[in-house]
Amino acid sequence: MASLDDYSQDLEELRHLQSIAKRPRVLSLISGEIAGLENKILKAATPVPIARTPNPAASNGKAPTVNYITLGSFSWDQDTDKLKLYVSLEGVHQEKVDAVFKEMSVDVKFHDVQGKNYRCAIPKLNKEIVPEKSKVTVKPNKVIITLHKASKGNWMDLHFKEDKLKPSMDKEKDPMAGIMDLMKNMYEEGDDEMKKTIAKAWTDARSGKAADPMSSFR
Repeated sequence: MASLDDYSQDLEELRHLQSIAKRPRVLSLISGEIAGLENKILKAATPVPIARTPNPAASNGKAPTVNYITLGSFSWDQDTDKLKLYVSLEGVHQEKVDAVFKEMSVDVKFHDVQGKNYRCAIPKLNKEIVPEKSKVTVKPNKVIITLHKASKGNWMDLHFKEDKLKPSMDKEKDPMAGIMDLMKNMYEEGDDEMKKTIAKAWTDARSGKAADPMSSFR
């Protein structure tokens, strides 16, 4: 592609030819070439503005939304002091790992892993950890998340689970409520003889003959 200097030299020669040309047809051709060169020189000398696509997020002051792929599958092991999570993920850079450790939760984000973002989070751990001693270590084909236990011992599970066997506060306040529930279950699942016995005990308890409905079974 000709440079601006080449165009200038060609224009200078054409103008020289125009000054010595006499035939009208030749003058017309030279004038057309001069006009074309002048137009090329004008375009080459004028910088072309670069079109930029506006960023709506930047214009309103808000950070762009980052989408994460949740890593729900990983392995783990433990000793009495620490618990380690092993996440199989290649292409992770240590400087692009964002880890947030709290006493009862862990949230680790992996940015720009082969063009994608990943996240490994446990919103409520089974037991407490020491956040400042916990860490993330990046290996060539995996990531190790080390959680330092607040108290020594083995965890039965990573996730916190409600104790479904724990009695409700109402039943703790009223022991008879638990006994009546037990009698109801025995009545529904028992044979005819059992149902008669439970019905009698229930009747006696309501009439005040027996303070303890279970006394009929002793």
